[in-house]
Amino acid sequence: MSDFQFQDMLPLGKDETPYRLLTKEGVSTFEAAGRTFLQVEPEALTLLTREAMRDISHLLRPGHLQQLNNILQDPEASSNDKFVALELLKNANIAAGGVLPSCQDTGTAIVMGKKGQYVLTRGGDEAAISRGVFDTYLTSNLRYSQMAPLDMYKEVNTGNNLPAQIELYATDGDAYKFLFMAKGGGSANKSYLFQETKAVLNPQSLLAFLEQKIRSLGTAACPPYHLAIVVGGTSAEFALKTAKYASARYLDTLPTSGNALGRGFRDVELEQEVLKLTQRTGIGAQFGGKYFCHDVRVIRLPRHGASCPVAIAVSCSADRQALGKITRDGVFLEALETDPAKYLPETKDADLSGDVVKLDLNRPMSDLRAELSRYPIKTRLSLSGSLVVARDIAHAKIKERLDRGEGMPQYLKDHMVYYAGPAKTPEGYASGSFGPTTAGRMDAYVDQFQAEGGSFVMLAKGNRSPAVTEACKKHGGFYLGSIGGPAARLAQDCIKKVEVLEYAELGMEAVWKIDVVDFPAFIVVDDKGNDFFANINKPSAKK
Repeated sequence: MSDFQFQDMLPLGKDETPYRLLTKEGVSTFEAAGRTFLQVEPEALTLLTREAMRDISHLLRPGHLQQLNNILQDPEASSNDKFVALELLKNANIAAGGVLPSCQDTGTAIVMGKKGQYVLTRGGDEAAISRGVFDTYLTSNLRYSQMAPLDMYKEVNTGNNLPAQIELYATDGDAYKFLFMAKGGGSANKSYLFQETKAVLNPQSLLAFLEQKIRSLGTAACPPYHLAIVVGGTSAEFALKTAKYASARYLDTLPTSGNALGRGFRDVELEQEVLKLTQRTGIGAQFGGKYFCHDVRVIRLPRHGASCPVAIAVSCSADRQALGKITRDGVFLEALETDPAKYLPETKDADLSGDVVKLDLNRPMSDLRAELSRYPIKTRLSLSGSLVVARDIAHAKIKERLDRGEGMPQYLKDHMVYYAGPAKTPEGYASGSFGPTTAGRMDAYVDQFQAEGGSFVMLAKGNRSPAVTEACKKHGGFYLGSIGGPAARLAQDCIKKVEVLEYAELGMEAVWKIDVVDFPAFIVVDDKGNDFFANINKPSAKK
């Protein structure tokens, strides 16, 4: 029999995070039973959350910005890698102004807190934290994404982005520590759990398994990614949660080796192997190249002998998270970068991207399709003119009309359709942040819509199913990929006019008409059956 020994399963090292002081108010100490206790008022929790959610909607970590700059300096990076990196840096500079958020999908608010045993509050911590989320989303140009179910099938938007996901843990110490995240649908939908067996626990099998799953991630969540992989776990949910924290670099200070007590650790050698694997895929920063991922975290956890969960998660180009803490010295929030311009080199678009085809959208759809047919997939485009915007609910309503025999709306026959939904429009702006949404959610509509004379040219982000490629080949359609991530830049520089065409009651899910200038895009699927993403799910020959 072994002696009892306790060990934290995720033992973190020293916190080297740079923090800024928000306030010393709402925090005090008192003595009782020979011990010093930290008392935290609910107003301090609300303030910290409010500031954190606002910061992560507009600012990024310096390390993330440096990684984007590194792409521009890398001679092995493709022109598409560099173009995307430059767009994301431009977007970061606009978002840092605090008006337009970095992404139009301003996410689900997620707060994880660890409360030391010497920290006392007045109770209602979750309510105080939720109030901070509420305040930020109502007073900023952010989007409300949370849907409340009225029954199994009917939903309404809550109108304030609540409820938030709040998880609070008891721990040792005299501090209250937090991780704040805003998780958009694109990156959240790329969290995966696979129930494997010990057969995967050898180098050849594990790398082959990971290559297949990594290729299947696609680009809908806006790479370059921070990729996290967790092998093992005492439960499925713990594996997934660990992957989420690892993608936020929250677990970077874990030890780099295991022990007989079962602590989790980082396998830094495997991280580099997997990073090289991601570079070999050729997916790149959305449209071909080397930078599918900025970096990789691989965490190994203990497991039940009959279970071997493998979890995968990503943090997307928005990369929205920050640490916070409340101590006897005050309320502190991680210092994100307020001057991202320092990472933006003196580089012009023409130096990065090669030939660009300027496309006039204000002409008959037949003419537009004829011109697109002249160019191969991966051709970079600059779009100017009018297009319509429609996403999930609008597509469902239009399908209902078609099924009733009412015909295709003329606006979908005459214009390119952009799958998107805006954040709130700031005063003085034509549009709020207005980046593309995941195209795959509209795949089921394409064949029917094109057969009815609409949706011949589609614009969104991410890969499409083979059914879309077949529909485009059959009906003479095209799918254009937009860069996922630079929603603020698109709103400030490219979108000049926005008006509602139909279904105004749907809010951001309405059908819009927008006028754009120099809107960047790439040809992803053409009218000949070619698909840029067709080879993504095929393993590489190199072993």
